[in-house]
Amino acid sequence: MNSPKFDEGRLMQVLVAPIVSEKATMVAEKSNAVTFKVLQTATKTEIKAAVELMFKVEVKGVSVVNTKGKTKRFGKTMGRRDNIRKAYVTLKPGQELNLTGEAA
Repeated sequence: MNSPKFDEGRLMQVLVAPIVSEKATMVAEKSNAVTFKVLQTATKTEIKAAVELMFKVEVKGVSVVNTKGKTKRFGKTMGRRDNIRKAYVTLKPGQELNLTGEAA
């Protein structure tokens, strides 16, 4: 099966930030998956291509979760947090992704 070709500039913008939380760390240890905050318009194939391009690893699968932003009070006014799209990227066995920036 041929993989679709994506614009490299678009792929560099798809991954917004890694999510470093207690839950993301547990998922990473349990199933060799890394969690990223991604663009709202990003597709699974774009996310897979972006991770493979930026980190030079092989991706097994991508799961995406859309999280609705909470309504919060800011003083007298009511505000709303942004909606977030998370991608859980599962890596193939033997692949490793180091987001801490330490030299291995």
